[in-house]
Amino acid sequence: MNGNVEEQLRKEIKKWMVKLEKAVDQTKAIDRKGFDFLTNIRAYQSDSLHFYHKDDLVRSFEALIWAWAYCEIGREMGILSGK
Repeated sequence: MNGNVEEQLRKEIKKWMVKLEKAVDQTKAIDRKGFDFLTNIRAYQSDSLHFYHKDDLVRSFEALIWAWAYCEIGREMGILSGK
């Protein structure tokens, strides 16, 4: 991976990991389905960190995107609340 691209990806992952952590801390499950969504969000969040520490930046970013997607979809469905 090109050094400049790798550096940019690392910065983006770090930035969005911090934002995701804050969002997850403020997110609550409304029902059982919301609980399942929140469990998946936390699993993808953990996967992202795992891959980041293994320098697998593409998979780290991908897991981060999945976590955000679950968060947004859960809120739109009304099974998660939060900012």
